[in-house]
Amino acid sequence: MLLSGAASPAPARTYTVRVDARDFSFALSRRSVPAGSTVRFVVRNRGATVHDFVVGHVKRTRLLAPGKTQVITATFRKKGSITFLCSISGHARLGMKGTFGVSTKPLPANPPPPVDSSDLVSPTRVGTFDRPVLVTAPPGDTHRLFVVEQTGTVRVVRDGEILPTPFLDLREKVKISSEPGLLSIAFAPDYEASGLFYAFYNSTAGHGDIHISEFRRHPTDPDLADVYSERLLLTIVKPWENHNGGMIQFGPDGYLYASVGDGDSGVLNPPGVFAQRKDSLLGKILRINPRRGDPYAVPADNPFVGDLDARPEVWADGLRNPWRFWIDDVTGSLYVGDAGEAKREEIDLALRGQAALDFGWPCFEGSVPFDVTASCTGATAPLLEYARDGSNCAVIGGVVVRDGRLPALAGRYLYGDFCAGRITSVAITNGTATTSGDLGLGVPELTSFGVDGLDRIYVMSLSGDVFRLDPKPST
Repeated sequence: MLLSGAASPAPARTYTVRVDARDFSFALSRRSVPAGSTVRFVVRNRGATVHDFVVGHVKRTRLLAPGKTQVITATFRKKGSITFLCSISGHARLGMKGTFGVSTKPLPANPPPPVDSSDLVSPTRVGTFDRPVLVTAPPGDTHRLFVVEQTGTVRVVRDGEILPTPFLDLREKVKISSEPGLLSIAFAPDYEASGLFYAFYNSTAGHGDIHISEFRRHPTDPDLADVYSERLLLTIVKPWENHNGGMIQFGPDGYLYASVGDGDSGVLNPPGVFAQRKDSLLGKILRINPRRGDPYAVPADNPFVGDLDARPEVWADGLRNPWRFWIDDVTGSLYVGDAGEAKREEIDLALRGQAALDFGWPCFEGSVPFDVTASCTGATAPLLEYARDGSNCAVIGGVVVRDGRLPALAGRYLYGDFCAGRITSVAITNGTATTSGDLGLGVPELTSFGVDGLDRIYVMSLSGDVFRLDPKPST
């Protein structure tokens, strides 16, 4: 159904690193490059006092007044650790210093070594639905489960019973096809008090233009939404109907994140043409504050705020079709499943606070070069990737296990593949996949993962079945 993607980079010779100088710290869009690289440091003073940027005690900017920008270029030929700092007296001591790594040539992301995790969970069938694509629940709600159906409705499972009336019915507003539809919802962190939630769907306009909208719960019925309360936050015009992305989720910072595909697999536009354009919302992870502004506000620390050549909503770019991502509330890490073109499927990772990452599409599909004419300076390699062969066809990004009933999987990331249907668990240590294990489960036409108010994990099939992952009974 809804996917294809991959992105990652073999090292480029020239990297662009954005440097934000603040009072009193530096924020770099990346902290390392391969040996032999040339780096363009784009330094902007976002503080309220004068700063400079000195790297390697050789290259430096002039003294930059607040709001000013300067680009300096340096070539790093040998592996090592390079110091950077603000040379104004006292500023380094207050925190304006750090190290920039120069590493040996990075290798493609190889599969981590396997571990046996095939005897840990057992699927419990919850029910059958109409093209289910997401399972979620409001924070703290231990009685209700909300199942998003691609065809335009959200169904409620209350204490194990599927209610006959949909919570939300957008069928008259939603474009339905192989990829477009109602793709996800997200409940506000204070949903119990505010009653606010958000929906990501393809509208009937154009080629299924993306709508991200705010809705309210019915004032007297907690099992029903007020469909007439819709407040449209964001419209993204689609160049073609596929590659929508489709996930929204609130992060631990309280902001709403959204994944948007590159909008066209190559039907009317070259593949990936929008993914590297900072002035386009296609092929990106977005970050907004839907509770401020008109119709929303952009967080002040978004990486491209103030850049006249970029959309300030952009948090990360270089994505093909990021159908599902997950932000772990415990670590703050963001995992993105980006579906591939023809050769590789990948999972990308942004650690807490990492922004402006370029995940490399269309320059790379996984670690395989795709478009040699494209420019993806500073592309970030995937956390892991696998070949698009055999029964594999499209990665399905999953979730981090925080279910206390599954201690052997605690903190592990789950993902799968739409065609193969296998579910894999991966241990992540310091941003690296260290071990990997097949859960021994097969879900035909696997579309998505979900988590309820008790941190229990769900998987679902496009054919209709939704399963909860429970501890396997001891024999």
